[in-house]
Amino acid sequence: MKRLILILIPTLILIGFSAPVKEKTFCNPMDLNYRFQASSRFAFREAADPVITIYKGKYFLYASHSGGYWYSDNMQDWKFIPIESLPIEDYAPDVITINDTTYYMGSSMAKKNIYWTANPFEDNWEPKEKTLPFAVWDPHFFQDNNGRVYLYWGCSDRVPIKVVELNSKMQPITEPEIVITHNPQEHGWENPGEFNEKAKNGYNEGSWMTKYNNKYYLQYASPGTEFKTYGDGVYTSDSPIGPFKYETYSPFSYKPGGFIASAGHSGTFEDKYGNFWHVSSMTIGIRHIFERRLGLFPACFDKDGVLRTFTAFGDYPTILPSRKIDFKKESLFRGWMLLSYNKKASASSSTEEYPVQNAFDENIRTSWSANSGNAGEWLSVELDNKVTINAIQVNFADNEAMLNPDSKNLQYCYRIFASNDQKTWKVIVDKSNNTKDACHEYIELDKPVKAKYIKLENIKVPDGKFSVYDLRIFGKKKGKTPGQVTGFEVERDASDLRRATVKWTKDDSATGYVVNYGPDITKLYTSFMIYDSDSVRLTGLNKDVTYYFSIDAFNESGIASGTQRITK
Repeated sequence: MKRLILILIPTLILIGFSAPVKEKTFCNPMDLNYRFQASSRFAFREAADPVITIYKGKYFLYASHSGGYWYSDNMQDWKFIPIESLPIEDYAPDVITINDTTYYMGSSMAKKNIYWTANPFEDNWEPKEKTLPFAVWDPHFFQDNNGRVYLYWGCSDRVPIKVVELNSKMQPITEPEIVITHNPQEHGWENPGEFNEKAKNGYNEGSWMTKYNNKYYLQYASPGTEFKTYGDGVYTSDSPIGPFKYETYSPFSYKPGGFIASAGHSGTFEDKYGNFWHVSSMTIGIRHIFERRLGLFPACFDKDGVLRTFTAFGDYPTILPSRKIDFKKESLFRGWMLLSYNKKASASSSTEEYPVQNAFDENIRTSWSANSGNAGEWLSVELDNKVTINAIQVNFADNEAMLNPDSKNLQYCYRIFASNDQKTWKVIVDKSNNTKDACHEYIELDKPVKAKYIKLENIKVPDGKFSVYDLRIFGKKKGKTPGQVTGFEVERDASDLRRATVKWTKDDSATGYVVNYGPDITKLYTSFMIYDSDSVRLTGLNKDVTYYFSIDAFNESGIASGTQRITK
């Protein structure tokens, strides 16, 4: 049995310093035109396995099964380019630009070509003259500072992740080397399952290489894209081909809680200002196990070279900076809290399977549905007194929609009203003539609104019934933050040190909690968000690692940092 030692040290939390007003926010899941997939029963949208690159000052976003890719000036307003000259239906593509040429490769069980173009703004990709001599699934290209190029690949619960070096013709010039093997007996987060409960190998996949301060960070995803516990771990080396050392702060990208979970199979990249980001796959998995979305998270390397991803409050409004950020002093969390959780709600109609309360339960795997998709169907929520509303996210659920990859005119047209008495209503968002396909539309209000009631009214849906996963309202409530969590218990399983249970005394003034932990008392970089609870079960620990813990409590007025505890 591990001993518990209480140590009182201020918690490191993700509280934001004041940000310039001009800097806009976004909210995960990313606001994109996720494509409907072919399905014989239920229509579902999907994008996953993302890659973001910069080409001639533009951000390019590539993802699985999307029928094309996107580009943007600012990572917020994305323009979609449909593509026919690529094997665009192949899963998990990777892209790299070398000099003025961009290379693309998807996953396949057969030997396939790498494609290239000198202009990714146009649909004019061409295959290289030779296929690779072996099949590749989950490819990843990496170019070192000396110009040498490497290809990493692997997606299996048995076969390890490998690497080869490529020549200027993008052909291998070395034999495949094993760089990452499966080790779920030591790494609890590599066990498959929603709670890592299956005692077998997960899928190790989605490799990604980042070089920082002459160290090579080989990242990989596990245990499977359909699980909330899907995350990214990292091995490091002094060479791009190894040998690699497992970093015990893995998984460094992890989000098993909150509105939408999972932060695996990702790409780590720098923006135009030198800030690091981590773009990840996130799971819904109700209509299909591959019903997925994309998430964008700030990332950084700390002073000791530890790679971290900021997923605490990772589906709350986040600043998109137009400058270099010092993460030792600043945060991109905007500080707007969720005002709509578990609030009293009403609707024009509801189905028995999809009741109105589902729209405010902070769970993307549940939804509310009206009885029809007719204009005039509405959803309303009663907020607390003394709240200021800064932003709204509308997450459409497409209940009973029968759409496919070729479907057109996929706009959601609606209006959002605010009121203090349910008699006089003011339009605060008017999307009556929406031309944007946005199933997770995020609206940052030009001016904050003070209101007691918010109502979402349908004008038109693409198909099916007017339905939402959640209507999420962000801002601040005037009042006190919850009490600080000053005492709690951590019990590490004696029979399986990869598991632990954290318990605390519930505070009625708290909406929820963030449990922070890590292998260094000053680096509690991994987190688990949970609402309305007094405990959490952690199932993704590394076996022979000492962990330090803290708990932050939050409500609609802000966040109260906790104290730390060590378990040995």
